[in-house]
Amino acid sequence: MTTTTLSPTRVLGLARANTTLVLRNRLTLIYAVVLPLAPLLLLLLVGDSGSEASGAGAAAIVTALMMAALFPVFYNLLSQLVTRRDELVLKRLRTGESTDAEIIVSLALPGFVIALATAVVAVPVAMLLGQDAPLNPLLYAASVVLTLLLFAAFALWTAAWTRNAEAAQITSMPVIVLAVLGQVAIGFPEEVRRWTDLTPGAAMTDLVRVTWFGMETGSTERTLDFAGTWAPAGQPLLVLVAWTALAVYLARRSMRWEPRS
Repeated sequence: MTTTTLSPTRVLGLARANTTLVLRNRLTLIYAVVLPLAPLLLLLLVGDSGSEASGAGAAAIVTALMMAALFPVFYNLLSQLVTRRDELVLKRLRTGESTDAEIIVSLALPGFVIALATAVVAVPVAMLLGQDAPLNPLLYAASVVLTLLLFAAFALWTAAWTRNAEAAQITSMPVIVLAVLGQVAIGFPEEVRRWTDLTPGAAMTDLVRVTWFGMETGSTERTLDFAGTWAPAGQPLLVLVAWTALAVYLARRSMRWEPRS
């Protein structure tokens, strides 16, 4: 059985079944759909002009996108992988026509689509509530897709050392810390921020501020134009690429298809 080929028909069929299971679980549906959209309501409390409004708007949008990466993509995929593995569903699927890649993509696809929809919906909602449109939509889209791929890979890696679905509440914490650290590090000393800037959360925060609001790192003023966003986005993009490469490598080496003994 090959592990790299993909049949769209099989992937969509499996993804449809996984989506049905998600929709049947009310708690899963809430944290996969409602939680990522909830931070956008904070834009109602933000003004529509000035650097403070832009800074608060950026924080609300970053929070929404990070919730989309953490819940429908990371935690949902982690829970599904561990549950399906313990129920021997993954083992049975591998004995059929589905390749390993098709199984993984079909599990990740529903959450990935929800997270992408959140990133898309955030644009008109933010504009309706007084925020500017993304300054560089191309870089914004690339940043979102790369972030979601990273957290999907994190889910695959974390599942390898998660004993059961209940343990996922604990084993998911290192990734959650990496995600939120960049957003809270603004109050840390400069020596500490040099290290926190290398976390995925900090990279995504910087990319949203640069590509959407035209803010340079550490600034609350819109000083960049479209052409000026490319250079400041370089470092956080490299950080995300490096983390994604590491997460994919770890996931490929540690992926478990059968229950842990």
